[in-house]
Amino acid sequence: MVSVCLYFHVHQPYRLAKYNVFDIGQKHDYFDGKKNKDIIHKVAKKCYLPMNKLLLDLIKQHDGKFKVSFSVSGVILEQFEQYAPAVLQSFKDLAATGHVEFVAETYYHSLAYLFSKQEFEEQVRMQERKIKRLFGQQPKVFRNTELIFNNESANYVEKMGYQAILAEGADHVLGWRSPNFLYKPVYTNNIKALLKNYKLSDDIAFRFGNKGWNEYPLSVHKFAQWLNATNGNGHTVNLFMDYETFGEHQWEDTGIFEFMRHLPGELLKHPDNQFKTVSEVASSYEPVGMIDAHNFVSWADVERDLSAWLGNPIQDNATKQLYAFEAAVKASGDAQLIEDWRKLTTSDHFYYMCTKWFNDGDVHKYFNPYDSPYEGFISFMNVLNDIAIRLRDKGVEVATVPDVKNPLKISEQPSTLVE
Repeated sequence: MVSVCLYFHVHQPYRLAKYNVFDIGQKHDYFDGKKNKDIIHKVAKKCYLPMNKLLLDLIKQHDGKFKVSFSVSGVILEQFEQYAPAVLQSFKDLAATGHVEFVAETYYHSLAYLFSKQEFEEQVRMQERKIKRLFGQQPKVFRNTELIFNNESANYVEKMGYQAILAEGADHVLGWRSPNFLYKPVYTNNIKALLKNYKLSDDIAFRFGNKGWNEYPLSVHKFAQWLNATNGNGHTVNLFMDYETFGEHQWEDTGIFEFMRHLPGELLKHPDNQFKTVSEVASSYEPVGMIDAHNFVSWADVERDLSAWLGNPIQDNATKQLYAFEAAVKASGDAQLIEDWRKLTTSDHFYYMCTKWFNDGDVHKYFNPYDSPYEGFISFMNVLNDIAIRLRDKGVEVATVPDVKNPLKISEQPSTLVE
């Protein structure tokens, strides 16, 4: 018997305005409210509202045999509350069915685990409270930002009380083994790792509308045959993907909504298939072995490592300066300043500074408000300079942020610039 575990990640950041050097010390409104509102409305219309309605219909149609799981960042929940209350209500309607599970993550979709365990835990607890208040659920399963995972993080999350952690089923971690089983991370006691089946997930998330793909067009029957082949060779097929796959990454005219409309029924035709949420999968099966992820693994880009956010000097400089301010910002006691700083921890800001190209270039342009990664870096560092001024005005001394008029002096040469 095979469990089909559908997990969707929902997130949009607070995007920075193009904050220039003349704004420093003059204004403290760092975020582009109009752009953020416009993007929420656009994606709500194309993805969130129609997809939530479709899932609700499928749950009713299949009398509870169809189930899904979500992680929804705190920052997008805030934006739903502010800009799109109908979307938030549609998620509440899904939660009310009892067949939709919400997973914990960092509130600000941050890289805090890599830089500050204290901030990491504070953000996770903030997210737990938000999920409890809005959806009436206490998360049992954890996913780190962008599925960033290693042995140490699994151990840390286990001590925080989670029964399972989500991770990428990366070939260099699994070796010859299948992602269609549960595993126990080394140096842990009871926590279980649910691994993404990246081939089947990416067939939907990335290849579905690609007319150059040798399996195009992907029919429901064909996909069901691929998944059914797992029977006898696995316990669970974990289909993990961004929720924006539906209607945004894969436009409606590709047939993605119709594919999803008919997929549950086709899979449930097989007597050995069933849908489970992430915690149900974790409760149903025991690990078949151990996985050892000494180095960090993520679900981003072809490398599936940290290079999307920390792969070049401008990214490293920006994260170093940001977290150097943590103690001073919190010591200020200024709630607005703390909130602004936390919004800067969102990983997207560093993703926009990525200078990788070739295979991953188009991915890094998606929803990117900047013309180049260097423009993103300059705006970010200008904001940090303003935060330094705000701290000094409160009598809290901090180190000066380096001059960023020419980021190429601290970065690689522009030959790797994403045009």
